[in-house]
Amino acid sequence: MTRLWLSALQLSELFVSSLVHLLYGFYIFSTAVAGDLSQALNECFKPNLSTGMREEEPKGNTSVDGLPPIVLVHGIFGFGKGRLGGLSYFAGAEKKDERVLVPDLGSLTSVYDRARELFYYLKGGRVDYGEEHSKACGHSQFGRIYEQGHYPEWDEDHPIHFVGHSAGAQVVRVLQQMLADKAFKGYENTSENWVLSITSLSGAFNGTTRTYLDGMQIEDGRSMKSVCLLQLLRLGVIIYDWFDISWLKSYYNFGFDHFNMSWKKMGVWGLLDCLLGNAGPFASGDWILPDLTIQGSTRLNCRLNTFPNTFYFSYATKRTTKIMGVTVPSSILGIHPLLFIRVLQMSQWRHPPDVPPPYKGYRDEDWQDNDGAINTISMTHPRLPIEHPSHFVVDDSECQPLQPGIWYYKIVEGDHILFIVNRERAGVQFDLIYDSIFERCRKHVLRKTPMVPNQPHP
Repeated sequence: MTRLWLSALQLSELFVSSLVHLLYGFYIFSTAVAGDLSQALNECFKPNLSTGMREEEPKGNTSVDGLPPIVLVHGIFGFGKGRLGGLSYFAGAEKKDERVLVPDLGSLTSVYDRARELFYYLKGGRVDYGEEHSKACGHSQFGRIYEQGHYPEWDEDHPIHFVGHSAGAQVVRVLQQMLADKAFKGYENTSENWVLSITSLSGAFNGTTRTYLDGMQIEDGRSMKSVCLLQLLRLGVIIYDWFDISWLKSYYNFGFDHFNMSWKKMGVWGLLDCLLGNAGPFASGDWILPDLTIQGSTRLNCRLNTFPNTFYFSYATKRTTKIMGVTVPSSILGIHPLLFIRVLQMSQWRHPPDVPPPYKGYRDEDWQDNDGAINTISMTHPRLPIEHPSHFVVDDSECQPLQPGIWYYKIVEGDHILFIVNRERAGVQFDLIYDSIFERCRKHVLRKTPMVPNQPHP
């Protein structure tokens, strides 16, 4: 009987992992991440099958000697602690420090929705997406309930370090702006100074041309082409959420529960409505892809500030080089074969001449360097619609002591998934990057005197 139960469990996990791999393959990670994910899942499932248990998110306060938490925020198609059988999105980097949190946010939900979810994950309570936003986007105002926040004491005197990968970096910026704008009902004392530092790993600050390759319309950056990879993704996600199989959703969730796409709530006709594009997140545009176009990122950035009391760091990845003036992939063996194709496609992409450029001064050559998912120019620091203060770093010693209100950025040779999921691919670079991030947070990023909200930087 036990053997039969284990066989059923193995089959179910194989089914889910295969489904997730398929959906992953439609966008950012491409099939490249499927190999990494499969390898990591195989290692992860071994203890699960022997014990029948999975790691769960810790409850309550994780206070360690008064250290401010370091919060790792995943990107598109990502997942937090406890998903995918306990697999680590950040490939175990969270074990490098005593006080690290890895929230599980919507993997395909909009940057706005994810920022709201992140706030309540930390403070506790029921996720409130806001009445006006919820009505405009056609989903419930309230979402998941956190009986106890993972850092309920969070305030200006107990600020947080954030590390965001890919779209996760933009999520943190939106959250900080919401804190500055006092956008959370019942929390009138929030300020931008609740955030001590933001570190970006391959952050999607200014959008990516890959969205157009995969099916977003270049004309508006909001809608999808009729036939494209993203349409397949859309159909797969809608069907996945409609079936609403509890053990599947607990294993991996795209984050659209607040859209009520379950068969229990919308029935067959509701499913048809979603599939036809008349309802749901893909109809309203309240999902992640519109936020990752150049136009969508520019719209977001219009409302986002770089604040004078917060420390900012960015690691921009690149897997291209120039040969006789032509941008090409910089390596064959150093890039996953299928991600290699995306690096090549992005380096050769050209903006259609018959479509107005996304911003004044746009040049194709500026957007050719990339990591297979995001253009390198987009990852260094916020540039659109206005360029924020920045400093290119070659050696860490040159920016000591650190100054807040400036985006320090480095260019790292690597593809978009080098520092996540599969630690083996990054090799020694994995430890060098994460050790430097955690050391900086613990030793060099210090707010020596209490700051007054909106106090100008000297």
